[in-house]
Amino acid sequence: MKPTIIDLLNSSVERFAQNPFLWEKTTTEFVPTTYLETQQQAQHLAAGLIQLGIEMYDKVALLSEGRNAWIIGELGILHAGAVNVPLSIKLEESNDLIFRLIHSETKYIFVSGGQLKKIRAIIKSLPLIKKVIILDDQTEYEELEIPISKLIADGKQLLKTQPEAVQRRVEAIKPDDLANITYTSGTTADPKGIMLTHRNYTANVEQALTLMDISTSTRTLLILPLDHCFAHVAGFYSFMALGASVGTVQSGKTGMETLKNIPINIKELKPNILLSVPALAKSFKKNIEANIRAQGDMVNRLFNFALNLSYSYNKEGYNKGKGLQILKKPLIVLFDRILFKKVREAFGGNLDFFIGGGALLDIDLQRFYYAIGIPMFQGYGLSEATPIISSNGLKHHKLGSSGYLVKPLELKIYDSEGKQLPNYEKGEIVIKGENVMAGYFKNEKATAETIKDGWLHTGDMGYMDNDGFLYVVGRFKSLLISSDGEKYSPEGIEESIADNSRYIDQVVLYNNQNPYTTALIVPNKEALKRYVKEKKPQLSWDSNEAKELALNKLQKEINEYKKGGRLEGLFPERWLPSAVAVIGEPFSEQNGLVNSTMKIMRGKVEERYAARIEGLYSTGAKSIQTPENLEALK
Repeated sequence: MKPTIIDLLNSSVERFAQNPFLWEKTTTEFVPTTYLETQQQAQHLAAGLIQLGIEMYDKVALLSEGRNAWIIGELGILHAGAVNVPLSIKLEESNDLIFRLIHSETKYIFVSGGQLKKIRAIIKSLPLIKKVIILDDQTEYEELEIPISKLIADGKQLLKTQPEAVQRRVEAIKPDDLANITYTSGTTADPKGIMLTHRNYTANVEQALTLMDISTSTRTLLILPLDHCFAHVAGFYSFMALGASVGTVQSGKTGMETLKNIPINIKELKPNILLSVPALAKSFKKNIEANIRAQGDMVNRLFNFALNLSYSYNKEGYNKGKGLQILKKPLIVLFDRILFKKVREAFGGNLDFFIGGGALLDIDLQRFYYAIGIPMFQGYGLSEATPIISSNGLKHHKLGSSGYLVKPLELKIYDSEGKQLPNYEKGEIVIKGENVMAGYFKNEKATAETIKDGWLHTGDMGYMDNDGFLYVVGRFKSLLISSDGEKYSPEGIEESIADNSRYIDQVVLYNNQNPYTTALIVPNKEALKRYVKEKKPQLSWDSNEAKELALNKLQKEINEYKKGGRLEGLFPERWLPSAVAVIGEPFSEQNGLVNSTMKIMRGKVEERYAARIEGLYSTGAKSIQTPENLEALK
């Protein structure tokens, strides 16, 4: 019999009852909750839900910051035979929350005090909702609202009179029953509800553990949103399966305060493994570099020398120290002791590695973390695969790759005609395994388009090498198409332009069988202001002359990739932008152009700026000095 998520917990309770599973800091220090206590709390919660009238397969939403109550809340929902609909705290109530709650047929909602106002604002638009269970005590409760303390008390009371009430539900749960309906970001249309079963999760846990070693003493701090299945599998369920422990970031009064708690909590909890996304990894790197610069020019020069030495020694990780490079080993060891070890202390001193997911992780970032002794291993997956498909790890890694495949899993690379391709040839990544979702909730058409004969068509483009490593290079379905029909992936070019220029923060390329490629660029206005001040101190930023100088600088940054530029030959020139629209505001979660894993949602950007894109193909648009671009720098 294949295990359910509850089987994973019960198995660990049998073996590790008194081991700490959850760590939480609500006041001055992290406090543990054991495996046995977690099980008991989940059962009390489930009993309370049963007493409340919840039926098998009912949908229960969970909207909260990461905390013990989130994980125990999901386990309680599952123990009651119900389905959790995890919701991101970044969703706005007006459209995003209403759509998901109505579409999923949610009847009950768990919500934290910090998110309660969102639910109160829309509750009258949610006729199916029977109860709102609030995780934090309130001075007043509105209609349908009850505190979680009452739910737990009712559950304990039920178990006194019906001690088998929860166990009967648990025994009725089958591996193929739904555990979650988790929603996509809605990149091009309405979000889709991804149906993930108990077996999807337990299978992906088994697969993930073929790539990483976890012991009962291993700790992680979950800095990613718990609503995403990456945090579920690589975070708490993989750790739960092996008796390890999981901490959550201390919640602040605001999102910014919570973010500031991350480095503090890392030092306190001293994790061995961290899950990250590229945006966080870049932020950590900037902080490290800023701290080094603050120690003076001598330390900064020494640090950069040590980095470059390590880069040449490490190569792509799997081939480090080969040949004459071995002669650098004594110096590498010295620099590690006097420099890099101190940097690692900012991460608690016990961190073995990061696992990076969510987007393509550029190789320079990987080399940086590898050099300082806490490798950031790129992984690859998508929610429809629960999500892990491949990852680098201590056992198998090649920097620049998306990692070794989990086992068991079948993977093929197809061209646009559906023909299987050999190693090193790029095509669509297609997979088959027990981690493939059950389908999209109430969307048979999209399910049939995505899963064909049991094979999940990811929509991502990549290739395999002869050593069994997968390389993901971009989206297969969102390829740009030039006027001659040639298809190419924009992600690598966009990432390179943003990473190699301090004056450009974000880039989205566009070409849909047009005469040339165009770009939407979000500039770093502060860096441009400093540039103008250095070049012409007498100019006011408010003047047209200053902005023209700034626009010319942006054009020069693009031209670095063209003939005569320092990055010439990195990409075919026909794929580089011939016309540029400067955008006045960043693509962000707030304006709906970036999803919760910090990926730019190309379809929504194209839709929002359709008029600007169209203008880039008009006469004279190849000059960056346009009224629209000048206006964008205000």
